[in-house]
Amino acid sequence: MKYLSSFLVLFLICGVGGFDLVIDDIPDEVENLIDLEIDGFPSSSKARNGRYQRSTSDWGYVGDLVEDDDKIGLYSYKVQSTITSRLANTMIQAKMVNNAKRPQPIVFDVQVPKGAFIDNFTMDINGITFTSHIREKSEARKMYAQAKAKGKAAGIVRSNALDMENFQTEVNVPPGMRIQFQLHYHEMIRRKLSSYEHVISVKPGRLAKHMEVDVRIIEPQGLRYVHVPNSLGDHFDGITTISKGEKKAHVSFKPTMAQQRKCPKCSSTAVDGNFVVQYDVNRETTGGELEIFNGYFIHFFAPENLDPLPKNILFVIDVSGSMWGLKMKQTIEAMKAILSELRAADQFSLIDFNHNVRCWRDNLVSATPSQVEDAKKYIQTIHPNGGTNINEALLRATFILNEAKSLGMLDPNSVSMIVLVSDGDPTVGELKLTTIQKNVKQSIKDEFSLFCLGIGFDVDYDFLQRIATDNRGMAQRIFGNQETSLQMKNFYNQVSTPLLKKIQFNYPQESVSDVTQSSFHNYFGGSEIVVAGKVDTENLQHLESIVTATAANAELVMETLRDVEELDGFMKKDKYADPDFTRKLWAYLTVNQMMAERNAAPTAALKRNITKSILQMSLDHHIVTPFTAMLIENAEKDEIMLADQPKDPRKGCCPGTLGLTPNAPNNNRGIPAWANVTAVPVSFMPEQRSPPVSSLSINRVDNDPHFIIHLPKSQRNICFNINSEPGKILNLISDPGTGVVVNGQLVGAKKAKNKKLNTYFGKIGFYFKKKGLKVEITTETITLKDGSYAITLTWADTGHIIRKQLLISVKKESNVTITVGEEMSFMVLLHRVWKKHPVNVDFLGIYIPPENQFSPAAHGLIGQFASEPEVSIHHQTPGQAPEKPQAIMEVKGNKFTVTRGVQKDYRTDRVLGTDVLCWFVHNSGKGFIDGHYRDYLVPHLYSFMKKP
Repeated sequence: MKYLSSFLVLFLICGVGGFDLVIDDIPDEVENLIDLEIDGFPSSSKARNGRYQRSTSDWGYVGDLVEDDDKIGLYSYKVQSTITSRLANTMIQAKMVNNAKRPQPIVFDVQVPKGAFIDNFTMDINGITFTSHIREKSEARKMYAQAKAKGKAAGIVRSNALDMENFQTEVNVPPGMRIQFQLHYHEMIRRKLSSYEHVISVKPGRLAKHMEVDVRIIEPQGLRYVHVPNSLGDHFDGITTISKGEKKAHVSFKPTMAQQRKCPKCSSTAVDGNFVVQYDVNRETTGGELEIFNGYFIHFFAPENLDPLPKNILFVIDVSGSMWGLKMKQTIEAMKAILSELRAADQFSLIDFNHNVRCWRDNLVSATPSQVEDAKKYIQTIHPNGGTNINEALLRATFILNEAKSLGMLDPNSVSMIVLVSDGDPTVGELKLTTIQKNVKQSIKDEFSLFCLGIGFDVDYDFLQRIATDNRGMAQRIFGNQETSLQMKNFYNQVSTPLLKKIQFNYPQESVSDVTQSSFHNYFGGSEIVVAGKVDTENLQHLESIVTATAANAELVMETLRDVEELDGFMKKDKYADPDFTRKLWAYLTVNQMMAERNAAPTAALKRNITKSILQMSLDHHIVTPFTAMLIENAEKDEIMLADQPKDPRKGCCPGTLGLTPNAPNNNRGIPAWANVTAVPVSFMPEQRSPPVSSLSINRVDNDPHFIIHLPKSQRNICFNINSEPGKILNLISDPGTGVVVNGQLVGAKKAKNKKLNTYFGKIGFYFKKKGLKVEITTETITLKDGSYAITLTWADTGHIIRKQLLISVKKESNVTITVGEEMSFMVLLHRVWKKHPVNVDFLGIYIPPENQFSPAAHGLIGQFASEPEVSIHHQTPGQAPEKPQAIMEVKGNKFTVTRGVQKDYRTDRVLGTDVLCWFVHNSGKGFIDGHYRDYLVPHLYSFMKKP
């Protein structure tokens, strides 16, 4: 009798993997299948009663297969993966045939990335299709039990292992029969070390007549680069092709059967490993990228060009007996490299533990070269032995950090963390894992982060993951082999460069709902924060976000504004883009967040409520979680198999980030009322005073460069031009009394016009000496400098930088306002020109209110008029043009001719400007300004000038 029996081995996101099969019955429909062979392959199969079954028609010619001794042929092995804005949808398909004269098992075994959501699985057995459905676990078991009672249950899957990545299906296939497996899963690709890495396991197990890995990338932000490392080995050099456009890329790997062979005459395949695609995207704004589509928004946040925050780091290293040998040797090698990478501003110490706990230093020390070398020598002397006392080691580490904080030894802007390296469960001291987790949580008090490295397979990785997530950190399994050292160093590099802390994402509450985690303890360089939610696109034209954070030398407020329909055209034109990517990403983040919240739930009632929410999300979005099961059945629903996933015996769950809900927002001035600016103390938020809009009440320098000085007492505007050379730096304000300097550096046009080369301000520098702050504004960037620290925004950003009661506000592609307490403010205007213009260049204009509180010692081309001089204008006569009369001006003991004319104020109209009537002083302001304009040339952008 021909018969079919099957079992599924399914590894899902919760860390439960291998499964046993209980065979209960033999399906009648399959039992009656016969094989009509053509060249060893069955034709469309007939049932014995003469009824034709569905045939697999898309295989084409299936001859020339290479078979192992088991006579199983692999017709094709195909992987298709499409990445749409970090959301990867992957399909793995295998078509196989049993050419033996007897029934035998065919196995479909693939590696699914940890954290991926399996959403579909199908089998096609000689035209009979089995499809999958997601059900609540108890309901699925009930349906299976009913099928079993009717004799229609093919098998049940139960757990018996802790493998974390396998999805395995085994079907006992009659001779000559074809079978096709197809698995679908999706995942969000996380950014690590400045790169997105998409890893696909490609292990067909045998030579395939048709082998293909096809990856398409669609990133609306634009692709910075695409790289495919030779992860499958030198054997496949030159086979992968990459086609990259501005926002799309296609990667193809299609080795022929000859290229798959390990050697020319080998029947075994060399394709056995991971196919890896690495890429990164363009980033124009510091505030992140908002992508809105189909009623959901995704906010990708990965700012660059920020100075690292200083860190206080304690390394806690397991030196118990189980670490003996290669593990310890590799750990020592990694620690020596890691210590060498500590920055001068960092503080650190080392703790090693077995049944006892030892400290290299009882307190944090600065990472000076001598201390680092001493720590390396200490590491070298470690000899593993004894038991494992994790509880006491972690409590000692938290004590050192808490004591340093209470003694005022920690920089307020620094980030504190503990890095635990261990390979096993506790064997000494406190052994109960839940008690250790509670003890550490109470000791850390949400002040520090805990990162855990679990070495090897004996370690309770789920415990390390829970305790790390519970304390604002993350865990990673390190495989104990020759690459242990490299894996440890790569993990450290992910957390070695904290750039921001206390990051808060804010959105208008009336426009968004169901927002995922929006408050984060730290942001590390090279990573990415992702926030998602639902958005009311029917009643909204634009969505605005405001991100507040603490940087190394300033408080940041970064704004982003996006049209809710901006992506519609792009997405609809691309046939490969997943139109559901925003919903899937939102669901992915939400489910993982709820999993983490469930782990940390303090009461059973709260845990039950969270479980109900996870279950509903799993059913709504057709994904397998620990609370659902996958029913696999044929079209007639009279053949049922059950892929079940029991609870983790160690009560672990799924990876994710604990959601933190902030308190009610503070309504700080200059920030929308809905924005929670908890990262920005109110005392650092002076009122944002823009210069008055009236064109008659402000001093300004704009265009090439035209100076307009407003004299409030006489209500006159006096104009003059400065004709100097590109590269020269003009002093605008030099006030030793307040310690304020404003200088502008000239840039020339691309070529002369009418035998004259126009010059403009291409760079403006502000120096606030008493605060120790410098601001440099160019036509590309806005940079705040505080000693050795610097923070930069681009003109593509909208946001704020706050430092020492100095507020820098950037309006995208428009202007920058600098506000210093209540005393003074400045506005710098950006003028963009056509990039291919034959003459003109981008330039800056500066606007300074006369109300600014400069001291009597203020000078400079503008600063000298803080104390208004007496000006007399008389004897007005007609000029050569009727609209340009002339007159005599008397000022500062000088007497000269001036001309009535018109200049421009570009604050309200940056294209045409607003006309400003003024009296024009010829010869670069000679007679109106003190001395000659060359007296106002300074050597550096932040130099004070000497009075003429």
